[in-house]
Amino acid sequence: MDASTDPRPPLSEWILDAYDVLCTHRLMSDDQRGMQSVPREQALDILCRADELALHTEDATYALTRLLERGYFYEVDDELRVTTPEH
Repeated sequence: MDASTDPRPPLSEWILDAYDVLCTHRLMSDDQRGMQSVPREQALDILCRADELALHTEDATYALTRLLERGYFYEVDDELRVTTPEH
C-alpha cells in the first residue's frame, strides 16, 4: 500500500523494513479466515536472524511493539496477526 493512502500512522523506515521481513517470511495462514499470523517468539527470532536487518533482541522487541501500537499487527494469545488496512 502506498504511504500516501495508508491510514496507519507512519513509522521509521527500519521498523517498516522489519514489517516487510515478517510479511514476506512464510506466515502461517488460518484456513478458516485466511488470516496470516506468526507466534510472537517466532517473529522475534525471524527479526533477529534477518541478515538485512541485523537487529538485537531489544530492537526487535521495540519494532514489534511499535507495529502493534500502530495497527500493523494485532495480537491474539501470543500470536501476531497481520492487520489489513481499509482502502
